Amino acid sequence: MDWYKTIFEVIDLRSFSNLWFWLALAVMWSTVSHFVIGVPHDLIRRAEKDGDQALADVEALAHIYTRRFLFLMRSGGLILVWFVCFLVTGLLLLAILYRVEFAQALLFLLVPMLGVGTLTFRTCLNIESADMRGDDLLRCLRRHRITVQSVGMFALFFTGMFGMYQNLTLGVFG
Repeated sequence: MDWYKTIFEVIDLRSFSNLWFWLALAVMWSTVSHFVIGVPHDLIRRAEKDGDQALADVEALAHIYTRRFLFLMRSGGLILVWFVCFLVTGLLLLAILYRVEFAQALLFLLVPMLGVGTLTFRTCLNIESADMRGDDLLRCLRRHRITVQSVGMFALFFTGMFGMYQNLTLGVFG
């Protein structure tokens, strides 16, 4: 039964002392900040410099992802809000009342992403209502990326501080 113990050491649910949690957190935030409403950041930079075909690609991708995102929110947004409220409430109860570290870690992943989702929804509504093209669209995507990166910066800071607190007081060294 030594293999059983080895597997559960690798797949440990003590999140803040686990390397997999921090890798998932880093990958999540780097992916979210690289793809601005589905448009890769390097394509946005290329469109700012070169224009022409890169700008046409950015406009096409931004409008495709905007229509897709808004369709999903308009057709199933209410059910999604109910499910997310149920999930966050359950996680909050587990995290605060029962002090389940895995629930705390999931909240540190989920809550900032809810903010990013709200920002994305607002930006998509702005793109759709103004039918943004050209420099206005690039400026809007750039502003959205900076805002998402700011949310990510604060989320990473507070997650790191809480993770250090958990590890020093209750976890590995405590």
